[in-house]
Amino acid sequence: MALEDLYQPLWSDKVHEEWITALLRNRPDLDRAKLLRTRALMEAHFEQAMVTGFESRIDELSLPDPDDRHVLAAAIHGEANIIITANLADFPPEALNPHGIRAMHPDSFIHFLIEFAPEAAFAAVRADRLSLKSPSKSITDYLADLKSFGLVQTAETLQRHPEWL
Repeated sequence: MALEDLYQPLWSDKVHEEWITALLRNRPDLDRAKLLRTRALMEAHFEQAMVTGFESRIDELSLPDPDDRHVLAAAIHGEANIIITANLADFPPEALNPHGIRAMHPDSFIHFLIEFAPEAAFAAVRADRLSLKSPSKSITDYLADLKSFGLVQTAETLQRHPEWL
């Protein structure tokens, strides 16, 4: 979706390390070197996405999980409007609202983008599905994968528009 300019991603080195570590924990079949290559490609495509210099803000923030404060600090420093997370409980509105930030589940965020700019969002989804080569994915398999990843609302919306996939 970011490749279609539907939003500007932001991340930090620590955010990168967290998603890589989580993927390797949940998917030991993946190769760390390939994930690092993915990270490098992300950084090359979105040179403005890396947030640095936010570390001094971490200690002043309060979240249910203190280990997540770096995410909020980077979001504040990077002037983000939304933190995309499946862990909404760790980013309560009372901690984010003072900074003009809200947390959204990835499924809600993608659905919002589809509603906001359907043609660009569908183009992004189609490009994603068609980029899968090992193995390639039928529309049915792709939608099943989205559901298994917790993107149920997104998959249901896309299922109603197979002509875009």
